[in-house]
Amino acid sequence: MKFAYHIALFATFASIALGASQFFGLNYNPKRPDGSCPNVYQVQDDLKVLRPYTNRLRIYSVHDCNQGEPVLRAMENTDWKVELGLWVNKNDAVFEADKKELLRLTQYFNFAKQVSAVVVGSEAVYRKEQTAEQLAAKIRNVKQALANVGLASIPVTTSETWPTYYQALINEVDFVNMHGFPFWEGVSIDKANDKMFQHIYDLQAAAKGKKVVVGETGWPSAGDHYGAAETGMHNAQRYLQQFVCRAARENIEYYYFNSFDQSWASTNNASNVEGHWGIVKSDYVTPKFAEPIYSCN
Repeated sequence: MKFAYHIALFATFASIALGASQFFGLNYNPKRPDGSCPNVYQVQDDLKVLRPYTNRLRIYSVHDCNQGEPVLRAMENTDWKVELGLWVNKNDAVFEADKKELLRLTQYFNFAKQVSAVVVGSEAVYRKEQTAEQLAAKIRNVKQALANVGLASIPVTTSETWPTYYQALINEVDFVNMHGFPFWEGVSIDKANDKMFQHIYDLQAAAKGKKVVVGETGWPSAGDHYGAAETGMHNAQRYLQQFVCRAARENIEYYYFNSFDQSWASTNNASNVEGHWGIVKSDYVTPKFAEPIYSCN
C-alpha cells in the first residue's frame, strides 16, 4: 500500500512537471503559514511543490529565521539555484548579522553551484531607511567580503523600486534588480503591463548596458482595490500572462512575486492584499490557478 502511494505521488508530480507553466524565477519566503520558522524538511516539501514551475528562487534574508541554511541544504544535489538576500534597514546591526551568516554559509555550501546572486537589501532606499550612497557602500562591502573568501564571481546587487534605483546604485551593482507594481500605482489592468515595461525600458536606458532584471512584480488575487487597480483572480492571471509572455519575448529575466499566498504577511501590513500574491494557495500545496496559467500563443 505504501509503495502504491509513493508511485501515485511520483506520477502526480511527474504529470504536473510536464504540464505546469514555467517561470524564470519566483520570490520565496520559507516561513510557514503561521509565520513560524522552517526546517529543512519543510523547505524540501516546498521545493517539490514549486519545482514544476521553476528551479530558481529568491529569498530576502539568510539570518531571519536562519532560513539560509535550510534553503541551501534542501537544494543540495539538485538543479535549484537561489538568490540569497541580506536584509537592510536603518539598524546596521541587522545587515551585519545577515552578512556574518552569509559568510558562515560559504564554509558549508557550494556557492558557485547553488547561489546565482547575493541581493543586499530590498527597498531600503524606498523606505527611507538608507540613502543610495549608504546602500552602495554596503554593496561594495559585500563584494569585498565575498572576494576575500574566493567568491568574487558571485554577482552582487540590490533590489529597489524603479523610481528609487538611483545612479549611485546602478554604478555599484553587477546587475540592476528592480521592483515594479503597477497595482500600487493605481493603474488599471488594461494599462498595467505597458506601464511596467516602460519602467523597465527607463532603467535599461539608465543602466547603460548593465542587465536589468525584474526582482518583483505581480498582481493580488484578493483584497481591496487601489485606485483604478482592481484585485481579483481574473486580473491577477491576466497581469501574469501578459507580463510573463512579454518578458519571454523580450528576453527579460524576472522573479515573479510570489510563490505562495502568505497568510502571515497580511498581519504585518495595513493592506489586506499582502497575503494574496502567490501562484500557490496559503496551504503551500494547492495551485491557485488552473493550468495552463498562461498561454503565449
